[in-house]
Amino acid sequence: MADEAHLRALLLKGMAGEAAAHRAFLAEAAALLRGYFRNRLRARPEDAEDLVQETLVALHTRRDSYDPNFPLTAWMYAIARYRLIDFLRRAKHRAHASLDDGLDIGGVDPDYGASDARRDVATLLAKLPEKQRTAIRLVKLEEKSVHEAATETGYSESDIKISIHRGMKTLMRLMGQEHAS
Repeated sequence: MADEAHLRALLLKGMAGEAAAHRAFLAEAAALLRGYFRNRLRARPEDAEDLVQETLVALHTRRDSYDPNFPLTAWMYAIARYRLIDFLRRAKHRAHASLDDGLDIGGVDPDYGASDARRDVATLLAKLPEKQRTAIRLVKLEEKSVHEAATETGYSESDIKISIHRGMKTLMRLMGQEHAS
């Protein structure tokens, strides 16, 4: 398990242009986020990995919003918490456990750099195959259900889920390459 100082050092090195440090940060953050989401989505464990990938994309696109004067994990879990809340709203699913995990997120603005993040995401999405791009756009960006996306595209629900999962993995790889250049 990564500790605060180690994660912070990796993120700061990554922001300074060290691609290997950025990839290591994302990998270690992913491990922490898996536990975070699995604990909160016990009734829907299949959605935890999608939320991990969504949160990693958000961490990457919003990395410049991190203020080194504050704890990194508070910033990271605040973004994760917003992703979880958005997911629960989209799914119209009410968690049985409390979403309040005691983190002080008062200083985190979820809309910070939103236009920059949208532009970054649009650029990355354009690099995906059409099927993956469409599935991610419909379900993750337009907040349609998997069923609605399947009906609209003519693909099966399983195909939509697989396309989203593969597309999110490809986005993570592309972000690593983008950061390396």
